[in-house]
Amino acid sequence: MPRRRSPSPSSSTAPRNRTPQPVRVRQRTFGDFVKAFLAFVALAVLLVGVPAALAMTAGWPFPETFEPMEWLRQDISVSTFLGILTFVVWLAWAQFTACVLVEMKAALSGVGVPGRVPGAGPSQLLARQLVAALLLVGATAASFTPSLAQLGQTYDDNQRPTVAAAQQTPGLFAQQSEQAAGAAAAVAEQASHTEATPAAAKKQGDTKFYRIQPPEGRHHDSLWEIAERHLGDGRRYKEIFELNKDRVQPDGSRLSEASLIRPGWIMEMPGDARGGDLVEMPDDAPEVSPEVRQQISDYARTGDGASGGGDQAQGGDQAQDSGSGGGAAHVDLPRQRPAPETGHADLRRPAPDQVATPAQDSSSFGLPEALLTAPLLAAGLLGALGHRRRQALWQSAFAGIGGRRGMEPPTPTGDALDVQDALLVGADPEGVRLLDRSLRGLAASLAAESRPLPTVYAAWMSNGDLHLQLAQPSGKPPSPWQLGQDQTFWMLARADAEAYEDVDTAAPYPGLVSLGTMDDSRLLLNLESVPGIVSLSGREEDRAAVFASVAAELATNGWSDRMTITLVGFGEDLTALAPSRLRHLDGIEALIETMEAETRQRRGALGAAGHDSVLTGRTGPARHTRWAPHLVLLAAEPSPEDAMTLAELAADASRLGIGYLVGTGSGDLPGAAWEMEITAEGRLLAPLLGLELDAQLLPAAQQRAVVELFTDADPEHGPDGPGTTPPFLVDISEQGRPAVYARLVGSYEIIGLETPDGERSALLHEALALLLLHREGVHPRVLSSALWPRGVTDDVREALLDRLRDWLGTDPDGTPRLRTDDAGRLTLAKSVVSDLDVLRSLYHEATQGKGVDSRAVRGRLLTDALVLVRGPLLADRPEGRYRWLTHEIVDAQLPLLVADTGLALAEFHMEKNRAEKAIEALNAALRTAPADERLWNELLRATHALDDPERLTALASDLVTRSGARGLPPRTEALLDELLPTWRDAVAAAG
Repeated sequence: MPRRRSPSPSSSTAPRNRTPQPVRVRQRTFGDFVKAFLAFVALAVLLVGVPAALAMTAGWPFPETFEPMEWLRQDISVSTFLGILTFVVWLAWAQFTACVLVEMKAALSGVGVPGRVPGAGPSQLLARQLVAALLLVGATAASFTPSLAQLGQTYDDNQRPTVAAAQQTPGLFAQQSEQAAGAAAAVAEQASHTEATPAAAKKQGDTKFYRIQPPEGRHHDSLWEIAERHLGDGRRYKEIFELNKDRVQPDGSRLSEASLIRPGWIMEMPGDARGGDLVEMPDDAPEVSPEVRQQISDYARTGDGASGGGDQAQGGDQAQDSGSGGGAAHVDLPRQRPAPETGHADLRRPAPDQVATPAQDSSSFGLPEALLTAPLLAAGLLGALGHRRRQALWQSAFAGIGGRRGMEPPTPTGDALDVQDALLVGADPEGVRLLDRSLRGLAASLAAESRPLPTVYAAWMSNGDLHLQLAQPSGKPPSPWQLGQDQTFWMLARADAEAYEDVDTAAPYPGLVSLGTMDDSRLLLNLESVPGIVSLSGREEDRAAVFASVAAELATNGWSDRMTITLVGFGEDLTALAPSRLRHLDGIEALIETMEAETRQRRGALGAAGHDSVLTGRTGPARHTRWAPHLVLLAAEPSPEDAMTLAELAADASRLGIGYLVGTGSGDLPGAAWEMEITAEGRLLAPLLGLELDAQLLPAAQQRAVVELFTDADPEHGPDGPGTTPPFLVDISEQGRPAVYARLVGSYEIIGLETPDGERSALLHEALALLLLHREGVHPRVLSSALWPRGVTDDVREALLDRLRDWLGTDPDGTPRLRTDDAGRLTLAKSVVSDLDVLRSLYHEATQGKGVDSRAVRGRLLTDALVLVRGPLLADRPEGRYRWLTHEIVDAQLPLLVADTGLALAEFHMEKNRAEKAIEALNAALRTAPADERLWNELLRATHALDDPERLTALASDLVTRSGARGLPPRTEALLDELLPTWRDAVAAAG
C-alpha cells in the first residue's frame, strides 16, 4: 500500500527510529522541578499579579459611562495619555491570558497543534515555554503537543511552512498543513532522542519482541492494548509503531498504520517493556517454537538494514518534496484512535486486514481484480443489473415486448461471465447501505437542528468507520457522529451506523465517488464540491479506465437519488448502464453550450429560492430536481481557449452543484484547481493534495463485459418468441427419478441424503441451494463470498467443499455428484434435482413440448406443476443466512413462473367452460404470486363466467381493499367497467 509522506522543515536530515533499540523515557531531574516552580511563579505574576496591580493603581480599563462624542471634545492631557497606556497594558494582558489558555488546552489534550492567537507571536511563544516547563513534572515534553519540539525556533519560523502550504493549496485542506508540519516535527524530535541513545543499548539482550496474537472470539489485538499491558500506558503505542514502521513482517507485508496489525506479526518492543508473553533473546527461549524463534531472529536482523534502506528511501521522498516547495499540504488519512474504555469491547469488529475478505484470497481464479477490489462500484453495478433483469422479466411477462412470456434471462459466457462472478464476489451491498443511511441520517439530524449541511470535500471509509473531511470546521456534529482527528473531520463508527434506519430525506452528497485506496482506507471524492476543475493526466488508456470507473459508479451508486452525468470524448456505450442518468455529447462545443445554459439557469434558481448553494436547498422544503448534481466527465483534452471557458464556468460550480473532471495528456490544464495523475502502474497521484492511491479502475475489457451484461438484460434485446428454454431440463418420466431431490419452493427439504451433523449442516444446505439455483455452475470464489460475506480463508472454503462432496456422494457409476468443469466452476450432476427444476421442466413441456399437440398431456403437466408450489422460495430460511438471494432474480422468476402456470391451467379449463376449476387454479397461483395483476384479471373473467353478480361484486370489493390508497390498476379498472358497470356503487354500498 502507498505510504503517506509528511514533509517537515528538517525532513532531509531528521533521523528516524527504525533500529531495534529500546525507547528510553526521559527521567525528571531536580532542575525540571525548579523550572516548573519558576514557571508557576511567572504565570501567577503575569496572570494574577499584573491585573491586580493595574486594578489597584490605574483602575479598570472600562469607563463608567459610554459617551464617545464627549471624549472627543476633551483636551489631551497626561491623564488621557495614561488612560490609553493603561488600556494597552490591559489588552496585552488579555492577549497573553488567551495564549496561556490555548497552549494549556493543547498540552493537556495532546491532540493537534495549538491554535494561533492573532498578533501574539512572542506572547504565545513565551506562554508555550512557561506551560511546557510547568507541565514537565507530569510527563515528557514531547507528549504534550507536537510543536514543543520546536521551542528553540522563533514563532515566525514555525509558521512559514504553514503559510507556504496554504498558498500552494487550491482551497483544499490548507488547515491540515499546519498539523502535518507539527506532527513531522514531533517525529523528528523523538527520533533525535532515540539516536542519542548509547550504542550499548542496541545489543540484542536489551531488545524484546512480541508476536501479535490471533483473535479470541471477536476481540483482536491492538497496539494500544499491547502498550497498556507491557508498557503500563496505552498512549505509548506510538513508540511501538515507530520501532516497527515499514519493516517487513513474516508474511511479507509492512506496518503502515498504527491501527492496522495482523495476527502473526512481530513487534519490537521498547527496552522497559514487561510481561510474560514477551520474548527476550529468541535464540535462548526454549518456550518458543523453533519456527517463531527463527522468525524473530530474522526480524531483529532487519532492523539496522531496514532502517538504512528506509531512511534512504524516505530521504529521497523528502528531498523530492523539498525540491517541489516543501510546503505542499497533505490530505490527512483518518486515524483510528484506540479507545481505552473496556466497556465497549463487545462492539469492536475485526479490521478488514484482520479478516480475509473476498478480495484477499490467495488466488483470483482468473476473475478481474479491478472489480474484486472495488466493493462499492461492484455493489452498484450488481444492483442495477438485477433491477434491469427484473424489469425485463416483468415486461416480457405482460407481453410488453413482442408477445414474449416467461422469458429466461440469458446466461452470460466468456468475459461477461467472469465479470458477473467478480461483481458477486467483490460487491459490498452492506457497505453501500450503511453509507447511504449514514449520510441521510446526518442530513436529517442537521435539518432537525436547523443547521446547514457542511461542505464535504471527501469521505474516507476506514476499518468500517466513515470519516467526512469538511472544507472548514462546522462545529460539533450531531449524535452519534463525533469529531475526528481535528475540527475538519466528522467520524461515525460502524456500530453507530448500523443503528441508523431509513429516513425520508434527500441524499446530501450524491457526488461522492470512489477514487482508490490508501493504507486500506477508501477515498471517495465529492466532485460537486470541488472549487473548480479537477484535471486528470496520464496515458490515454489509463485515463479512460479511471473515467469509466467514475462514470459507472456515479450512474449506479446507492447513495444518490438522482443526478446527471455528461460524458464527452468517451463512454457512449456506457449509457446503457443507466439511460436516465448518463448522457453522451459529441464534442466540447456542445458541452460548453449546454453548461453555459445550465449555469445561468442554476444561478437564477438559487437566487429566486434564496439559497446560498445547493446544499442549503437540497434537504429543505424545496427538494427540486435543480438541486441534483450535474457531473461532467470530459476525456478529450480541451484547447486552451475551451479550457479557459470551462474554468470560468467552474469558478462558481461547487455552489451550483456542478463538478468537472477533465482529462489532459500534458498534465498542464489552464484553470485546473486540483491536479491528479494516473500512472501506468495504476497509482493515482495528487502531490498538492498529498494523495497517493491505488486507483480504482475499469479497464476496457471489463468495461465491454459490463456493458454486455446490461445490453443482454435489456427487455428490447434478443429475439421475440413464446419463451426461451430453461438452462436445465429434468427427465419428468418415471425413468428420470433423481437420486437427490431438494424441495426449495416452500420449506427447504432434502430427500435422498442423510442430514449432516453439527454446526456445518446449515452451511452445507445453503451451499447446495446456491448450486441448485445455478445449474450453469458456480465459481468457488462466488460460493465462498455467498456463504461468508465478510471473507474466509482458502483452507476453510476447500474443507467445506470436501464435506459437500462427501455428503452428496457419487452416482452408481462412481462419478461424484459435485464436479468441477473445465473453467473451474462447481456443477451438480443431473441426478441432483430441485422441485424448481421440475416446475420449469413441466411448464416448458406443457407449453413448448408434448403438451402443444395433446390437450390431455398439457392439462396433466400443468396440474402437476401447480401441485409442486407450496409457498415462496426457501420460506423457512434462518435469520441472517441466504443473504446472497438479494443478488438473484429467482425471487422475481418464481412468482412469474407460477403465475404463467396458473394462467395456462385456467385457460385450459375455460376452454371447456369449467369456471370453478379455473378459479381454483388461479387462487392456487395467487398464494405464491399475490401481486400479479394478470391473475386477478383472469379471476374476474372466470368469476363473471359463473353469472353470479354478488360473487363478482364481492371479488371487486376485495380487490379495492387490497389496492389501498393506490387504487385499482388501469387495466383492472377498465375490465371491471366492462364486466360489472355498476361495480363502484355496489362496492360503496357494501362498505
